[in-house]
Amino acid sequence: MTRIDIQFTRFSAFYSPLISTMSGGFLKHEGLEHDWSISPPGESAIAALLDGSAHVAQSALSQGLSSLARGETPAAVHFAQINEKDGFFITGREPDAAFTWNRLEGADVLVDHGGQPLAMFKYACHKAGIDYDRINAIDAGNAAAMDAAFRAGEAPYIHQQGPAPQQLEAEGVGHVVARVGDPIGPCGFSSLAATREWLGTDMAAAFMRAYTKTRAYINETPAAEIASAEADFFPDVDQGVLASSIAAYQDLGCWSPHVEITRPAFEVTQDVFEYIGRLKQRYRYEQVCADPPATG
Repeated sequence: MTRIDIQFTRFSAFYSPLISTMSGGFLKHEGLEHDWSISPPGESAIAALLDGSAHVAQSALSQGLSSLARGETPAAVHFAQINEKDGFFITGREPDAAFTWNRLEGADVLVDHGGQPLAMFKYACHKAGIDYDRINAIDAGNAAAMDAAFRAGEAPYIHQQGPAPQQLEAEGVGHVVARVGDPIGPCGFSSLAATREWLGTDMAAAFMRAYTKTRAYINETPAAEIASAEADFFPDVDQGVLASSIAAYQDLGCWSPHVEITRPAFEVTQDVFEYIGRLKQRYRYEQVCADPPATG
């Protein structure tokens, strides 16, 4: 067996297409023994690609765009999608089947202020026809601190990635009222990155065969079955909550079966960062993205 090292920037049910390459046995079937890690706080998983401690990294197209904006040539390229939609939810304290985004104007909202989550949230507000500046967007810190603040009663709404919203629902603490991915639509949200040199290796071809099969599995398999296979990766998450989160992402459609990062999705990501003022010029697809490794 050949060992493949995978590093995540964030680790949640949202990244199940990559997690399931491991939990579903797809890497093993291709002769790959996996090891995985999460990048240390404040460090990019791209650094692990460059120092050789990882072969594949969970990243985002915004990483490459940010490098280009600084006048740098990206050291790694993004070769396959993980999520083709934003995977954050808006949770309120009460069920609200009639929720519309304009309810957020004038309200306190605990908003994830990470670079891409905040950018996407602002763009979603724009696409939903509301003014972000009319929201009292509270920065409570990291995901755990945000969750604690909501539980302590700090704001009527919170902006989180699964499975945190589904955990709030399971406890009756909150209720999902909106999905940030809906007003934005398909985009290059999260991706797989590697060095160009690695993409030409036999290991890359084996990984791509496994990942392509996983993309089909993640869409065709009942959420409860996927959650059962992934349970060891989420020892602190109730399996029913994990299944609920996976089902929510299947319904959202962020795990479309194709593996490549499409050019339209890339352009929407540029739209997002151009809108919030972080992108002063547009870049070519080939400057950030590469075709998936050949699997033959």
